[in-house]
Order: sequence, then structure tokens, then C-alpha cells
Amino acid sequence: MLDIKITRTTHPKEKPQDETKLGFGKKFTDHMFVMDYTEGEGWHDARIVPYAPFSLDPATVVFHYAQEIFEGMKAYRTADDTVQLFRPECNAKRFQDSADRLCIPKIPVEDYIQAVEALVDVERDWVPHSDGASLYIRPFIFANDVGLGVHASKHYIFCIICAPSGAYYAEGINPVRIYVEDEYIRAAPGLTGFTKCGGNYAASIKAGELAEEQGYAQVLWLDGVEKKYVEEVGSMNIMFKIDGKVYTAATVGTVLPGVTRRSCIELLKDWGYEVIEGKLAIADIMQAAREGKLEEVFGTGTAAVVSPVKELVWKGEHAYIGDGKIGAVTQKLYDTMTGMQWGKIPDTKGWIVPVEKKY
Repeated sequence: MLDIKITRTTHPKEKPQDETKLGFGKKFTDHMFVMDYTEGEGWHDARIVPYAPFSLDPATVVFHYAQEIFEGMKAYRTADDTVQLFRPECNAKRFQDSADRLCIPKIPVEDYIQAVEALVDVERDWVPHSDGASLYIRPFIFANDVGLGVHASKHYIFCIICAPSGAYYAEGINPVRIYVEDEYIRAAPGLTGFTKCGGNYAASIKAGELAEEQGYAQVLWLDGVEKKYVEEVGSMNIMFKIDGKVYTAATVGTVLPGVTRRSCIELLKDWGYEVIEGKLAIADIMQAAREGKLEEVFGTGTAAVVSPVKELVWKGEHAYIGDGKIGAVTQKLYDTMTGMQWGKIPDTKGWIVPVEKKY
């Protein structure tokens, strides 16, 4: 168990007055959690301190070799003023998997959860009150050795920051248009596709920009070897309902094992749907669309929960889904997930973790 020292700010920020204008990741809370790693000593000096910049040497390793990882999760306020988390142990375990791949010392699951809960407790007043808004939580680790040379660092900083964020669908859930990318790739076997490391996201920006220029909201990524099997959409997992069955890419190294993805699969199976995790060719998806069997397509992720797709374009061919409206299964998943997260319906799965008032 961490011995977390707390130093409270003497200059608290003004909290947002209009929660309809929060945006995402634009304004940050008063405090941050910080812990250091030193080779031979391990993780030490867990603390919550006023939010402030880090002072880093220009030769700090992370700037040059990108040895860093991060997570994304949320805290939700319910109608009875409870503040709660959604499956934090899943994020903690994935953080360990990312750390292992990037040669970063792991944070024990219980320490990760304790750190998140402590910071959220201290920042409890920052958790938005309005429906659909939440406190976004960003844990991250970066190498902070000073010096050039490609090797694992001997020093790291683990930090957690929080940002009150508005409802993702403030004006309703509008299905989006997706461009199937068959030139650039997001990941390949043996690389870091299953981790949350910044390099994955930096490498995806180019294709995303090109898709936006053509009027598409996001890129549908194909596998990096044959460029024929669907993997992810933008930075989200993706699912296809074809002729009553739900298909999604397996998390076998190139696909991020999303917490929302995992939760959707569990719910779908509870509701009696057959969920097939494996290889799904984009050609087969387009053929299903031609035959009228492509019933629903949706992305899954922490920020949006689900993001319905109304159109796919691949090699000039357009596939239109569900008359441009959100599908019944997509809507049910969204309502069930958000219902549990904001305490509107019972948590029948044991996924919700209330944050106790300790600080």
C-alpha cells in the first residue's frame, strides 16, 4: 500500500461554471499524483501535489526515444452524489502490459488503483454534475534519464492528471462516415499495437488528417501484413453486426484490448448474441453490405463509449449502414454502459467502484 503524501494547493483554480462548454482535455484540476522510480530503489515518494509543469532537461530520454505509456479512464458522479470508477482494475492490468512491452517498471495493480482513487477523492469537487459529463483521468509514465542512447531508462515518473470533460454526445449520437485506410498501417505483429504508447497515436495522425480532408470522421485500420483484415477505427476498437452476429478483431498483439470493447462483448453475450473474435476481411464486410446483411457498425472506447458508423468507403465503393441512424444494439449498449457508469441502472456486473471519502 502506498504512503501518499498530500500537499494541497494554496491557489485553487476557478472551476468551470458552464459544464456544457467543458470540451475534452482542455482544463485541468488543481492537483496531480506523482511517483518516482529509481533503479535499485523501485517506485518511491508517492505524492499528490499542486498541478504544475515538469522541469526536464532537453536531453531527457522521453523526448528522443519515446519511452512512455498512458491510460485513459473516467470518474462519474451519480444523482446521489456518489463518485465512482468503471473497471479500474482492467486499466491497471493493461498499464502493466504496456509497461512490460516498453521496458518500463510495472506499477502493482493495487497501487495504481489506490493512486487513482486518492487523486479523484482529493479532486472530488471537480467531477462534473451534469448528465454525460465526467472527470477524465490520464495516468502516464515517462522515462526521465538524461542522455542520448537507445536503452531502457533507469529513472521514471508516474503521474496522473485529471480534466473535467463534457458529454461526448452533447447534441445526440450522430453516426459518422469512415474511410478505410489501405496504404498506411497502425500496427504490425510484434510491434506495440496492443499497448497505449504515444508512438502508436503519433503514427496514426497522418492517415487521420488525410481522411478528414476528404470529409470522413475517422480511419478504419487494416492489418499491417496483408492489408485486408479490419483491426481498429481511429483510436477505438470496432464491431460489425452482420446477419445477427457480432464480429470484432481479436486482441492478438496488434489490437488494443479495450476495456469498453471487453465490456460490450460481455453484455452482448449476456443478451444472447454470438460474438466472433477473429479475422474479418474488409472485402467480406463490403459484400455483406451489398447483400443487405451489414446491420450495424460501431466503435467502442472510453471517451465515446460507442460511436455508430453510417458509411464506410473502401477503394471508391461506399457501404451505407442502418439508414444513417444508430442501430438498436448500439443504442442498447450505450444506454446500458452509461446507465451503470452514472448510476442510473443497477450494476449487475460488479464493474463499478465507488471512490470513498478519505481525504
